Amino acid sequence: MPVTETRVGIGFDVHRFEEGRPLVLGGVRIDHPRGLTGWSDADALLHAIADAVLGAAALGDIGRHFPPSDPAWRDADSRELLRAAVTLVARDGWSVANVDGTVLAEAPRIAPHVEGMRREIAEACRTGPDRISVKATTMEGMGFVGREEGIASLAVVMLARETGA
Repeated sequence: MPVTETRVGIGFDVHRFEEGRPLVLGGVRIDHPRGLTGWSDADALLHAIADAVLGAAALGDIGRHFPPSDPAWRDADSRELLRAAVTLVARDGWSVANVDGTVLAEAPRIAPHVEGMRREIAEACRTGPDRISVKATTMEGMGFVGREEGIASLAVVMLARETGA
């Protein structure tokens, strides 16, 4: 009789704001005067989710698999990075059971973009939007997020696979 094995991973990412770059979070381009700086498109939410996916499967982190020194990831769409992380864990039989992500930002407002983010994340994770949660909170003016210097994201991912009993 098959048994479902599960594992949980936690991810965190942070990027500074930069003038002249588009803001992309959860695979969705958001109208905002500043974007996030990074080697790829700097999507802090997708980076946190990818780290959680890899961590749950004990495969390290995104820096190990997608290093900023690799020109293939220069200005890359982070949905591709997340798809690649999901493909890596799928080789060992894992699939994404659910994702719970939180964006920490004073601005812009995230709520109007949550449904689009859920759809983009679900597609990249090869699952349904009903298994994806995206939330946001502010830092109430405290710290670098509160001073609107950047955005941080946290994610928890559960992976599942069937094993023989």
